[in-house]
Amino acid sequence: MNKRISLLSPLDISSPPPFQPQSFDDPAKAVETLTALYERNTAFLIESFSELAQGAPISSRYRAFYPQVSIETTSFGHVDSRLSYGHVTAPGIYTTTVTRPKLFKHYLKEQLALLMKSHNVPVIVSESATPIPLHFAFGEGAHVEASTNAFVDVPMRDIFDTPDLNTTDDEIANGEYIPPPGEPSPLAPFTAQRIDYSLARLSHYTATHAEHFQNFVLFTNYQFYIDEFCGWARKLMAEGGDGYTAFVEPGNVVTLPGSNAPETDAILTRLPQMPAYHLKKKGHAGITMINIGVGPSNAKTITDHVAVLRPHAWLMLGHCAGLRNSQRLGDYVLAHAYMREDHVLDDDLPVWVPIPALAEVQVALEAAVAEITGYEGFELKRIMRTGTVGTIDNRNWELRDQRGPVKRLSQARAIALDMESATIAANGFRFRVPYGTLLCVSDKPLHGELKLPGMATAFYRTQVNQHLQIGIRAVQKLAAMPKEALHSRKLRSFFETAFQ
Repeated sequence: MNKRISLLSPLDISSPPPFQPQSFDDPAKAVETLTALYERNTAFLIESFSELAQGAPISSRYRAFYPQVSIETTSFGHVDSRLSYGHVTAPGIYTTTVTRPKLFKHYLKEQLALLMKSHNVPVIVSESATPIPLHFAFGEGAHVEASTNAFVDVPMRDIFDTPDLNTTDDEIANGEYIPPPGEPSPLAPFTAQRIDYSLARLSHYTATHAEHFQNFVLFTNYQFYIDEFCGWARKLMAEGGDGYTAFVEPGNVVTLPGSNAPETDAILTRLPQMPAYHLKKKGHAGITMINIGVGPSNAKTITDHVAVLRPHAWLMLGHCAGLRNSQRLGDYVLAHAYMREDHVLDDDLPVWVPIPALAEVQVALEAAVAEITGYEGFELKRIMRTGTVGTIDNRNWELRDQRGPVKRLSQARAIALDMESATIAANGFRFRVPYGTLLCVSDKPLHGELKLPGMATAFYRTQVNQHLQIGIRAVQKLAAMPKEALHSRKLRSFFETAFQ
């Protein structure tokens, strides 16, 4: 038996002093208080763990709670109905737990300011009843030093709270959460523990910290696009940045404006599963690009986690199979609809739910194609086709009886097939993140037109740069739009959370 343990009762819990709820009519002061409370409580857990790891006696269970923010409104009064967020739909009490308030500082200030303006009520900052798991208190990239014998005889879960996956879900975002009688309604689409879970996963999958992610995200399924993006970003940094403040690569390797090389030589020797690259701009208004690899599972995984950062838009740039004989290798496909045979979201978003094209994104993508290629109006049809993109989970569908898939693709009027685009669009729809897809035809399997090795190299060399520049131009156009125009009401359901 571990002699460090005294006989404990269930009530032997050590916590920071209770925090008395405070009312605020200034969003900045509310966020400052949320930050101070969060840092106090996480510091308590970290310090308690450090003491035990150094051999201190275990005298109690250690627990600290997430901060939370709440509002109460008693009026059905109409708010500015042009906005898609920033207000609640009915009288009541609304609340959400908060994590990493420094990371979400600008987001929280904006959301709280809109609530105060819409309902003319203060916000209340208090402690929630949700414990902070020790793992999440340390944050990303923490290196924990502890004796190997520190917790051999005592399970860590007996001393500290650990992540509870039974309560870490997407019920709110999926529109499935029903508050128990007498309980407040959710104020935000994600709880603090759900956010912390995704922040940890993002660091693992992308090898970059959440603080580097930007509000405009490009996903791709080919390393060629990443190589072009890195070359363009490094050149931009060497020339002074042109408004961008840093370029961050996996391993959190930073290159600053005016520099030809990163600040450190500690480049990763092996890339993570889905490496991310960030061309940063003030206010997170820059561009993040992620190589998600191939397949709908990866596409769902990464968007599940990026969504908690509440980006303003994400776009898919990649290669696809052209399904029409009139298409040529190198032509572009602008998705106006999606045929979903990816199956990874069936339980969260049934296939009978339509995934609409978003006018703001479509216009930006089409205008970017015209500007970069030089084609306009009717001439644009020479190199780009709009229509349905099918996404399938079987990369080798051609090796089975093709009659079923080909029939469905024809009935759907599909013009292209890939393995990621519909998943990314569907998760954008599910999480209220504006989405779009611009693909490049790299082969035509139904018409026997496949690239030979030499042809593939030439194709990638000539086409990828142009495609990437179109994507960059499109997100720059989206970034120049007012946020209330980009976050359109068409992504909101009947009963929505107030936070974007």
